[in-house]
Amino acid sequence: MALLDRTVSEAGAGDGVAAEAAALNARYRDLDARDAIALAAGELYPGRVALVSSFGAESAVLLHLVSEVDRDLPVVFLDTGRLFAETLQYRSQLATGFGLTDVRTITPEPERLLASDPHRALWMTDPDLCCRIRKTEPLARALEGFDAWFTGRKRFQSATRSAIDLFEADGRRIKINPLVTWTADDLKAYAARHALPPHPLVEKGYPSIGCVPCTSRVAPGEDARAGRWRGLDKTECGIHIDLESDGSGI
Repeated sequence: MALLDRTVSEAGAGDGVAAEAAALNARYRDLDARDAIALAAGELYPGRVALVSSFGAESAVLLHLVSEVDRDLPVVFLDTGRLFAETLQYRSQLATGFGLTDVRTITPEPERLLASDPHRALWMTDPDLCCRIRKTEPLARALEGFDAWFTGRKRFQSATRSAIDLFEADGRRIKINPLVTWTADDLKAYAARHALPPHPLVEKGYPSIGCVPCTSRVAPGEDARAGRWRGLDKTECGIHIDLESDGSGI
């Protein structure tokens, strides 16, 4: 399939990547998660695909699946400098427990933080810019040299994710969502079957976990992501929006 033999430079045009994603979905849309990971890592993008993981509430399932396919696959973890201590501990626990050999902790540029968020209060005045400085920009740097990346997004998580597909065009890259069709019950069943350790904050009422200032407990009956940016007209940190729309094609 000639479409899959492109290089990053050849995929600079958004239309080309969109066509690639459409072709991949037409051919592989119904693959299960493990097979999709194996296909992307071993055949479509060998050495050119990474997993981006928050090591959050639902991260263990995808990390475990990846570890069973290729423990040496690069795993990108964004340490914003405002994460819960429990998340940092969970990252170490899962990386060690699953035998992951290439977990890359990426941090914001110190100069950028000093210029735009010297008092660490930007999340109160401009949360979108805060996310861009602490997440989107560091991720853009981390993904240089990769043609594709895995995410843990699932359709059931929110209305904004209800129509996502297995393969998506993401600037000049392909974004792959192996768990796109999984339900909350699927995740729980897999975690139970493999005795995966839960994030320590889940039992304390945090079913979706981000930075400390912008994450709150979720009440029974609320949407799982209701505790993210509560009270704001904001549902995503930006890495699944800004990277697609950025003029640089990142």
